[in-house]
Amino acid sequence: MGQTALIMLGVGIFAGIAGAILGIGGGMIITPILTLGMGLNIKYAIGASIIAVIATSSGSTIAYLRDNVLNLRVAMFLEIATTIGAIVGALLTGVLDPKYLYLLFGCLLVFSSWNMYRKLRRGQEVLQRVEPDKIATKLKLNGSYYDKAEMKDVDYQVENVPAGFSVMFGAGVASGLLGIGSGAFKVMAMDTFMKMPLKPSSSTSNLMMGVTAAASATVYFFNGSILPTIAVPMALGILVGAVVGSRIMQILPSRWIRIAFIPILLYIGGQMVFKGLGVHF
Repeated sequence: MGQTALIMLGVGIFAGIAGAILGIGGGMIITPILTLGMGLNIKYAIGASIIAVIATSSGSTIAYLRDNVLNLRVAMFLEIATTIGAIVGALLTGVLDPKYLYLLFGCLLVFSSWNMYRKLRRGQEVLQRVEPDKIATKLKLNGSYYDKAEMKDVDYQVENVPAGFSVMFGAGVASGLLGIGSGAFKVMAMDTFMKMPLKPSSSTSNLMMGVTAAASATVYFFNGSILPTIAVPMALGILVGAVVGSRIMQILPSRWIRIAFIPILLYIGGQMVFKGLGVHF
C-alpha cells in the first residue's frame, strides 16, 4: 500500500508538471501509465485521469490567474460552446457513427500540428492586425500578459471568434460522444484558429478543463470508478507538480513549449485518424 502511494505520488508530480506546461490536463499521461505500466482496469484509470485533470487545473490556475497569464473571458466564452457540445454529443450517442468524428478531429489535430510547425519556423508568436477583430473587441476578448522568458509585456488580439467557438462546440460533441478528453482541442482552438499566443492558450485550457472535468467527476464517483488509494496520493502529487509546472511554463520560451506540443498533437491526431479508419495496432 505504501509503495503504491509513493509511486502514485511520483506519477502525479510528473503528470502535474507536464499538464500545467502544455495545457493537456495530465489525464493523457496518467491513463497509459496506470493501464499499461501498472495493469489497472481502464475503468479505474479513467476515473483517476478525471481527478488528474481537476488537480492539474486547481494547482496551475491559481498561479496563472495571479500572474494574469490566462484569458478568463475567452475561457468562459468557449466553455459555453464546450458544454453545449458535450450535451449534444451525449444525446447523439447511438445515432451518429463515431468514426466520422474520429476522422474529422484527427485531421484537425494533424493540421494544427502543421500550423504550429509553421509558427515555429516563422518565429512569430503574436499576430497584430491593423484592424482588430470586431467580435473579439465587442466581447473584450483581447488580452495581454507578462512573458517572464522575454521579460516584457505582450499584447495580443483574438481573431476568428466564430471558428474558435465552432471548434470548441465540435470538441464538446466529440467529448460527449466518444468519451475523450479535449485539452488538445482547447489549445488548438485558441492557438490555431483564434491566433492567441501559446502561453495564454495553454493556461486558459487548464482552467477550462477543470470546469469540464468537475462536471463529470460526480458521475465517476458514484459509479465506483474512483479508487481513493490511487486517486488521493496521485492528486496530491499532481497539485505539487502543477504548481511547479505553472512556474516553469512562464519562464520557458514559447518556442520550447511549441516543440514539445507538436509531437503530442501529431500522436493524438494520428491515433484518431487510424481509429476512424478502423486500423488498430
